[in-house]
Amino acid sequence: MLTMILKMTGATTLYVVTTVLLWRFWHKNKSHTLIRKLAVGLFYGMCSVISSHIGINYGTAVLNVRDIGPLAAGLFFDPLAGILSGLIGGIERFIIGEYFGIGSFTRVACSVSTILAGLLSAVLHKWIYQGERPSVVNSALLGAEMEVFHMYAIFITNRNNMATASEVVGLCSLPMIAFTAAGMAACSAIIARISGIRWKTHVKKTKKDTPIDVRFQRWLLAVIIGIFAIGLVVKYSLLTSMANDTAKRELELEQSRYEHIYQNSKDPVMLKTELDANNNTNGIIYLLVDREQMLQLTCLPPTEESVPADPQQAALIAEHAGGGMFSARLPQSGAEECVCLSSSLDESLYLLIGVSTETIYANRQTDMMETCFLEILIATTLYMLIGVLVTRLVVYNLDFVNASLAKITAGNLNEVVEVEGSSEFSRLSDDINRTVTALRELIDAAEKRMEEELKLAAEIQNSALPRNFNLPAGNVELYATMTPARQVGGDFYDFFYTNIDQLALVMADVSGKGIPAAMFMMRAKTAIKNYARDGLGPAKTLECVNNFLCEDNDAQMFVTVWLGILDLKTGLMRCANAGHEYPVLKKAGGDYSVLKDKHGFVLGGYENITIREYEIQLDPGDRLFVYTDGIPEARNEEQEQYGPDRLTENLNRAKDEPQEQVLRSMLDSVREFAGKEEQFDDITMLGLTYAPEGGENA
Repeated sequence: MLTMILKMTGATTLYVVTTVLLWRFWHKNKSHTLIRKLAVGLFYGMCSVISSHIGINYGTAVLNVRDIGPLAAGLFFDPLAGILSGLIGGIERFIIGEYFGIGSFTRVACSVSTILAGLLSAVLHKWIYQGERPSVVNSALLGAEMEVFHMYAIFITNRNNMATASEVVGLCSLPMIAFTAAGMAACSAIIARISGIRWKTHVKKTKKDTPIDVRFQRWLLAVIIGIFAIGLVVKYSLLTSMANDTAKRELELEQSRYEHIYQNSKDPVMLKTELDANNNTNGIIYLLVDREQMLQLTCLPPTEESVPADPQQAALIAEHAGGGMFSARLPQSGAEECVCLSSSLDESLYLLIGVSTETIYANRQTDMMETCFLEILIATTLYMLIGVLVTRLVVYNLDFVNASLAKITAGNLNEVVEVEGSSEFSRLSDDINRTVTALRELIDAAEKRMEEELKLAAEIQNSALPRNFNLPAGNVELYATMTPARQVGGDFYDFFYTNIDQLALVMADVSGKGIPAAMFMMRAKTAIKNYARDGLGPAKTLECVNNFLCEDNDAQMFVTVWLGILDLKTGLMRCANAGHEYPVLKKAGGDYSVLKDKHGFVLGGYENITIREYEIQLDPGDRLFVYTDGIPEARNEEQEQYGPDRLTENLNRAKDEPQEQVLRSMLDSVREFAGKEEQFDDITMLGLTYAPEGGENA
């Protein structure tokens, strides 16, 4: 037993290792030539040949795992390889059995089984699994099913010697089925592992996580096993009843026959001669006992002389005479349990006819094994076929539907579901497509309404920004633009007089975009103008605006603001910066450069913040440029930012142009830099040139 286990384990392991190594080499290339396919088939054919010769030879049969070769070749590699390896292994097995006496009793069954393994693997590879690797469970079932057929074929091809066939099957079935199934399962599991498939064993699976085909196959397997077990129990019961009935009829016929012979002759010697001639030739035991003389007139082996009878046995025969069937252990049957009939021929002469239970049930074991193998073949085939059909016809179509739905839910409303494997899936596809079409129409209508509303909101927002740049004061040139990333934005600029000699300039950026930012912008813009006109100064104005914006700010929005109030007579500008971008200053005759002013915290974040104020002295010809972060943070297709260096560089290229041209040049530069990249943020700019009253703008 130990030698058998070690040999079978070694052969199976060798198959697994070579299959995995060959698979890694095979799948490095997606296209395979005819030569490669033939080479794989030849390799596995030789593996089958070697397996036949290194197997355990029991004379009538050879215990081996030969069928793994054609199964692995066809399932994991190519149909042609499976067919070729099966033919090589099967033909060679027949030759060594027919001409060299190696496992000659099972040569036909083994040859047919190996050839069929190659054909089956080719069919499964091409039409069932369609080139995909079978699951671990299916691989194990295929290996087991092939060996079950192997055992069944032994019965089919040896009908004239069922006793030997039963002995061979009883000896070989369990190890060959177990090792072939284990070898195929191991090949499939290791190939799945190195292919990148992982099993999460630490996650407890729920019904929600279990695929429908897995749940279906589990229930199907449970039902098939249940039906299989019930069938075997019923079959066993029927065979037992039939054997008992047959034995009873035979015993009754024999009893009636010999009673008739004695009644006609009344000669015990003649009856003894008849009984000795037939005793145990048909498996039936005959005992003739004379209780008066305590002689046993017939016995096993038959003797010419009578022998003394066993008193207990004689008493047992007399006790059950005419009483029907009874069980007893007779020395003549090797002390085996026997079913007996006893009758009284005259006052002292008794006849016992019995048959051992081994003889009665001799065919039951063979019939049960044959039935078991046949049912396993049918059940396994149905299980795998139904499982594959469910996966192909239901699960795959559901996967296609879910893939299309995933695209639809991701926003691709142009996706069309086209699953037409059955009328049910065709109707499902049509229903989904109609629903998506209706949804797309509703969305289009809603977008049109929203677009119209956004256009109106943009017009309202633009109307809130000052557009008249011809100021009454003749000593400033002023121009500003706001280009939102969406139809409405959160950036804003403003300029207004706080008194006849002072001009307030505002540049602000609200967090976020769209309608919420625009509404917050209007609130901030109004508050800045109101507090600034009260004469509070830049810093105090922003502090008051901050406290105002913090009230009821459930959305937690904020705004960055640069505020400057310019004395038009003296050129002195008092400024405050609440978290906004640095202003850019150009002195007359010089270049633009960034002025790193003193920053305060953003407005709307926390109450009672303190903002520091600073001053800028503008001389005739000086220029000022303020902006939002939509310029320095603009990105191109490589996700590179525009940055402050490009900003000052572009300003200096147009430093002597009118402010309107300067701002247009800046916007063109940002757009050229961004290329096809979508505008990242609102772009807002304000440019100012200071000149002496009544003088020319520099």
